[in-house]
Amino acid sequence: MIKPLSQALCLSLLAVTTQAQTLLVANKSEASVTLFQLPEAEVVATLPTGVGPHEVGVSPDGRQAIVTDYGTRDAGPGQSLTIVDVPARKVLGTLALPQGSMPHGVEWIDNQHAVITAEGIASVLVVDVDAMAVTSQVAVNQQVAHMLALDAAGQRVYTANIGSGTATAVDLKAAAKLKDLPSGAGSEGIALARDGAELWVTNRAADTVTVFDTGSLEQLAAIPVQGFPIRAEADAARGLVYVSLPAADALVAIHVASRKQAWRIDFDIPPDHTRKTLFGDRLPGSSIPIGVQLSGDGRHLYVAHTNSHVVSVWDVDTRERVGLIKTGLEPDGMGWSPR
Repeated sequence: MIKPLSQALCLSLLAVTTQAQTLLVANKSEASVTLFQLPEAEVVATLPTGVGPHEVGVSPDGRQAIVTDYGTRDAGPGQSLTIVDVPARKVLGTLALPQGSMPHGVEWIDNQHAVITAEGIASVLVVDVDAMAVTSQVAVNQQVAHMLALDAAGQRVYTANIGSGTATAVDLKAAAKLKDLPSGAGSEGIALARDGAELWVTNRAADTVTVFDTGSLEQLAAIPVQGFPIRAEADAARGLVYVSLPAADALVAIHVASRKQAWRIDFDIPPDHTRKTLFGDRLPGSSIPIGVQLSGDGRHLYVAHTNSHVVSVWDVDTRERVGLIKTGLEPDGMGWSPR
């Protein structure tokens, strides 16, 4: 049964904010993005996107969001971005990309520019949202460049390349590829830790998380993590990296300093077998947790369960579930805005 956010969560969030916050959730099997006003988790808008929306990136000021229109097997590769005005709860427009782009990962460089992975053309693209145009393209020449992580200066981006089992470092200022980093089979999730000094990459087929030094671009460690590790979210305040595990129906928190597991959540959320989902045939008993999003104040963790069509909400310090949000079909990418 789907339960609303608990009264305790609502009161705790109201105590630390005087303005509405928004959680954006991409519903990848509905061609839509839903905006939930927090702390109530009230639906304030469900907006149309291109086919197969996979990831959401929110601008630093929280005013705009980009939804990557990845496409589907039936409809073909996506080649657009949907631009959302978050406070106005409306679509501002569609930014056209090169044919066959299959955009996926997204990070904002500043309030006007963003960088995305274009999996279908093995590149990263820089876009100007005000001009609604692509301003730069850098080839990574790796297979399935899927997720990305951007450094704090907005000058270097790293891609996780599922098909090649690598991560790639790209200098955006020079518009040049720097190096491919062998990571492990099925490298997909990616995050920067230690104030950008370390790059963490989840390797879903290898059941490992690889850690790289971003200065030398050399490997520091390979951490065994069973369960198809698919996403990584860094928590700088606590010195943790959260990794979602669809095959284990779980999430683990790993200490950045020790590279050891700090704690684990095993989900107890029934899957919805009435709808066909990605990985649903392979993992029928799992809620299939994929997307992970930390709230702006770092107090709550949102996990998207693509096989159950819900987002679970967790108090990070107590590790108690404080809410369960009903979404559209196959929630995956999420974004948090203070507006």
